[in-house]
Amino acid sequence: MAVEEEGLRVFQSVRIKIGEAKNIPPYPGPNRMRDCFCTVNLDQEEVFRTKIIEKSLCPFYGEDFYCEIPRSFRHLSFYIFDRDVFRRDSSIGKVAVKKEDLQKYHGKDTWFPLQPVSADSEVQGKVHLELRLSEVITDSGAISHKLATRVLECQGLPIINGQCDPYAAVSLLGPSRSDAKKTKVKRKNNNPQFEEVFYFEVTRPLSYTKRQFDVEEEDVDKLALRVDLWNASNLKFGDEFLGGVRVPLRVLGQVGVHDAWYFLQPRENGGRSVKVDELGSLRLNIIYTEDHVFPTEYYTPLRDLLLFSANVEPVSASTAHILGEVCREKQEAAIPLVRLFLHYGKIVPFISTIAQAEVNRTQDPNIIFRGNSLTSKCIDETMKLAGMHYLQDTLKPIIDEICTEHKSCEIDPIKLKESENLDTNRENLRQYVDRIFDVITASGVRCPTVMCDIFFSLRESAATRFQVDQDVRYTAVSSFIFLRFFAPAILSPNLFHLRPHHSDPATSRTLTLISKTIQTLGSLAKSKSANFKESFMAAFYDFFNEQKYADAVKNFLDLISTSGKWDQKSIETPIMLKEGFMIKRAQGRNRFGMKNFKKRWFRLTNHEFTYHKTKGEGALCSIPIENILAVERLEEESFKMKNMFQVIQPERALYIQANNCVEARDWIDILTKVSQCNRKRLSTYHPSAYLNGHWLCCKLSADTAPGCTPCTGLPANIQLDVDGDRETEKIYSLFNTYMTKLIKMQEACGSKSVYDGPEEEEYSSFVIDDPQETYKTLKLIVSAVQTLEQQHTKYKREKFRNTKIGSQEHPIGDKSFQCYIRQQSESSTYSI
Repeated sequence: MAVEEEGLRVFQSVRIKIGEAKNIPPYPGPNRMRDCFCTVNLDQEEVFRTKIIEKSLCPFYGEDFYCEIPRSFRHLSFYIFDRDVFRRDSSIGKVAVKKEDLQKYHGKDTWFPLQPVSADSEVQGKVHLELRLSEVITDSGAISHKLATRVLECQGLPIINGQCDPYAAVSLLGPSRSDAKKTKVKRKNNNPQFEEVFYFEVTRPLSYTKRQFDVEEEDVDKLALRVDLWNASNLKFGDEFLGGVRVPLRVLGQVGVHDAWYFLQPRENGGRSVKVDELGSLRLNIIYTEDHVFPTEYYTPLRDLLLFSANVEPVSASTAHILGEVCREKQEAAIPLVRLFLHYGKIVPFISTIAQAEVNRTQDPNIIFRGNSLTSKCIDETMKLAGMHYLQDTLKPIIDEICTEHKSCEIDPIKLKESENLDTNRENLRQYVDRIFDVITASGVRCPTVMCDIFFSLRESAATRFQVDQDVRYTAVSSFIFLRFFAPAILSPNLFHLRPHHSDPATSRTLTLISKTIQTLGSLAKSKSANFKESFMAAFYDFFNEQKYADAVKNFLDLISTSGKWDQKSIETPIMLKEGFMIKRAQGRNRFGMKNFKKRWFRLTNHEFTYHKTKGEGALCSIPIENILAVERLEEESFKMKNMFQVIQPERALYIQANNCVEARDWIDILTKVSQCNRKRLSTYHPSAYLNGHWLCCKLSADTAPGCTPCTGLPANIQLDVDGDRETEKIYSLFNTYMTKLIKMQEACGSKSVYDGPEEEEYSSFVIDDPQETYKTLKLIVSAVQTLEQQHTKYKREKFRNTKIGSQEHPIGDKSFQCYIRQQSESSTYSI
């Protein structure tokens, strides 16, 4: 979800690898081991939780998490929790990374020491204050000064134990001062409107100067105002601290008025100091990105260059191919390129062209498409995007079964446990391999069209290039569909969204053995036993030496590499897209039924959206996809509840509360995707609920009144949720990052044109088939990138000029703004 800023959209996303923790302090008991899990939090809001690793003080998680961040935040935090025998969770320590510090750790494996979790340091939110210093004439005729402190409102306070009942405590700090006053408690509201004014007596002489005082009175510049936010608790432990601010009165200046927003800060000296590694440490790899996307016309020159790549001869002189040459990793280039070409429907001709060029450079058919080239990375990324539903439909049921049954499948005699039988384990493994092999080879009819078209072009290019080798038409396709798609998904199902978490060691071993066997079956290698280093795997593979397996693989590969014959829409079996617990408000289908809130298990397939009392039970309500007219957010004021959205149907709307902001966005996105083609989709909707006989948003009384707000626009390619301008912005950023390599590549073109001898070593890494055409393209790329860089510099300067510190958007205490000021001074341009 983008944040609009004066015609420019800002996207935030984070990709996290949660590796492992080490040296967790032992449990104070005879067992000493702990059952630990890790959470990812945006400020105080949990958005992800790992699996619990039992009986370990050095738990390995090995989990990846990616999300689009739909709101502003100050800290990205990670908490390690221990779950005891009574299923109670207690925090061990945390890692809190400030938003402005995220770039320090970008893409690096980093060990972070765990810090103690203190209630005084767990703060979030902001407060709006107004201070006014005025003169008052006393009865004796003397002039005194009174400070009027107005606490207007707070936003984004944390919810503690399911509730937030905040109040503010206001005090004037100074010598011999103990003035303290409180606002009223605002029940069940984490965005409270206080609108209360407090007065404090402050005296200073009328002719106030820094040099002298007519009488001995307080120096107002040495005073400060303290505002603390508290959660009124009914527990015996007292009220919980939510955060505070300290405002020195010198901010009043000569005018005597100060009106500003402040970020709430931790209590001073709130957390106890600990030695490094006293609580252990956590290994993380964090990639945080922030894309500033201009209107589409800004990207036209660079986008046109990219989309024309398939038509450039030779393709090595094209813009897309050059991006792959200058990037440090081919994967960096492949991700935005594939998304861009998919968005504009040009992925098949692009991949066909670069694949043809790679095949022409390959001398040995046995190593075709085996390297980490731009072609292989682009096909990998296309399969991940276009083939995700296909993968889930094919493998998820059997993978779920393997992960829940926990059958022993170890066939290495050295690793066999005393209680296990080798023959039984072999039979268990053989049955699993057979079942997975059968579901894969029977799934050809459901292979997405775009994948079939790509496989068709690979097959034709390979068969034409190596006409003597009859199997190359199969190995060219199997090197992707088996080696890079099915086998990795079986090996690490959590990375392909087939399982929520990393598998336990025994299950992971089973999946490894299955993946190896499936990979070998799909490779159609001449000597199967040579594929295995371990003798026990070669012996196990004797089960599958029958011709029927090779025939089944070839039939499957023939089917999926036949262009244009199969359509995803012909799928009859429902595909499960998303499921999980959420809270829903009763729809009032019964006239006298209660409209209360209940926790339900929600399930979405490509056929229907249902909810159940709990997982596995029959549906309490089923909404056919064709009956979903719109899916939109619901304003918080409707029920005083966060993260709510509505599924609008012909007769009524279903109001649902997700567990957090990321999950709410995910549900809205996927529900919108599956219902995008409905003929009766609405163009307007009501952003608030219908309560007490009227719509809260527009006050109309008729419950059938047409919507008062336009529905959220659908992306051009909602099936893959791709934003073409955002992908072009990412490609611009890559070119800008690797500008020195673009310059080096231009020099290489000049060197090859002038001196047609052995290549200089510094230029040998570039693929340049036609120096003149490549140079022309490079010149156009540099021009387009420089133009966009100038637009970014202009935007940063205007943003800096128009930003008001202390505004609601930029509260005082936001260190990320000071970081932004530093960054914009470092912007540079290149000339070639």
